[in-house]
Amino acid sequence: MSGPVQVPDDAVEARYRTVLRETEQGGYHLNPDVAFTKALIHGIMVNEQRYGYGACPCRLAVNNRAADLDIICPCDYRDPDLAQYGACYCALYVSNAVFQGSQPVPVVPERRPPPSRRQVPGQQTTVPSGLPFPVWRCRVCGYLCARDGPPEICPVCRASKDRFEKFF
Repeated sequence: MSGPVQVPDDAVEARYRTVLRETEQGGYHLNPDVAFTKALIHGIMVNEQRYGYGACPCRLAVNNRAADLDIICPCDYRDPDLAQYGACYCALYVSNAVFQGSQPVPVVPERRPPPSRRQVPGQQTTVPSGLPFPVWRCRVCGYLCARDGPPEICPVCRASKDRFEKFF
């Protein structure tokens, strides 16, 4: 049995700077508590080493990418949580009000449905008649595109290809 996953502090620092830059470029904010934010990024990096993908460190991953797609950071619930509460479930991403300190970091209830109610990964839908291509939807940010297959990386939120679902 292997020991605990080790992530060097300099790797966490480098990832923090990258995530901070990409988040700000995308119009989002990271939690202004830098130590807390780096701890979350450390957890995501540990999950990348454990599972091969950056599952949310505040949720239980099952070591099955298809089953965990909805909780790969940024998770499918980030934007609804930000809109309704001002932060995502783990509070890595926060609203402008929280970022500026005019609203405290809220407690966000779990929005993820229980396993028995989750959408089946890879579930196919039919293309409405008359459309020349299927429409793909990014499960993270809602980006839509009409083409034979989803893009390799979402141009809006940078989610990977497997985070897309066939919409129409």
